[in-house]
Amino acid sequence: MNAMIDLRSDTVTMPSEAMRNAMRDAEVGDDVYGEDPTMNRLEQRAAAIVGKEAALFVPTGTMGNTIGIKLNTRHGQEVICEERAHVFDWELSMMAWFAGCLARPVRAADGVLRWSAIRDAIRPDGPHCAGTGCISLENTHNMAGGAVSPLDVVEEICHEAHQRGLRVHMDGARVFNAACALGVEVSEVVKDVDTVMFCLSKGLGAPVGSMLAGTADAIHQGRLYRKRLGGGMRQAGVLAAAGLIALEQMPARLGQDHANARVLAHALEAIPGVAIDASTVQTNIVIFDISGTGMTPAEFSRRLKERGVRMNGVGATRMRAVTHCDVSRRDCEQAIEAIREVCAGVASARA
Repeated sequence: MNAMIDLRSDTVTMPSEAMRNAMRDAEVGDDVYGEDPTMNRLEQRAAAIVGKEAALFVPTGTMGNTIGIKLNTRHGQEVICEERAHVFDWELSMMAWFAGCLARPVRAADGVLRWSAIRDAIRPDGPHCAGTGCISLENTHNMAGGAVSPLDVVEEICHEAHQRGLRVHMDGARVFNAACALGVEVSEVVKDVDTVMFCLSKGLGAPVGSMLAGTADAIHQGRLYRKRLGGGMRQAGVLAAAGLIALEQMPARLGQDHANARVLAHALEAIPGVAIDASTVQTNIVIFDISGTGMTPAEFSRRLKERGVRMNGVGATRMRAVTHCDVSRRDCEQAIEAIREVCAGVASARA
């Protein structure tokens, strides 16, 4: 049986042979004591790459965002985010449960929060409403189809926020994809934010882990929050070894994923029953509407799976395909053919 073509997410990537070898041979120690040399190298290297003073390894992006928001707020404040943000919709209300903060969602049609929209949502401290403590930016924006925030937009938000004593956290789960799309170093993308979380286990292909970066003082405090959340790890160098390879070797190939996503998007434009504007696809996420087929996302997914393709629905009428290092151009072409078959089958049944 042929292997399934898995476009559900870039979280499904498998560690490379180099990562597996590095994990096997990793020099390790007790990371809670700060004695794991491989983990120490990963955290130092991650901080250097993103241009921050320090970095902290966390098991998941959700934990990284939770700690980042906690570091940038006080209990009872509000956090401004885009209304489809991962920190709002997909992280089990951790900004409320752990940070004690209320999300203040703001709509951005293209997924890119701009200062003009944020400014009107800022609340001062007062006797009747909770003041704003932090702005959370998602770059790239998952549910907006991998949308990238332009550099000048992030710069303006950070400048205006800091002028008002507000901090900025970036959910940069796929920030290396953003840097690739913009043609700049990732440090340029995150230079003005106070904290940034990015995932090693998505497009960079590591099996486990994310990083949170910021000032040395913030990361010192963040290490204590990680322990409270159960994230203190012992011989974690076996994970850090794969993370180092992800950081050093994988960013350079992200452009291939973006090119494959564009091929997929342009082909989808020509399939009856499918609606997508391929010009909006910037990175490795392709979201398209299937309401014209009359199928639900669950039915569409089932029929694709019968043809060797895995893909998830997002919402009542949309599907999401995510390209990654384990999906080749040929895989994308086969997925396109499977989608054509599914849509043609529905059209034939209606005739």
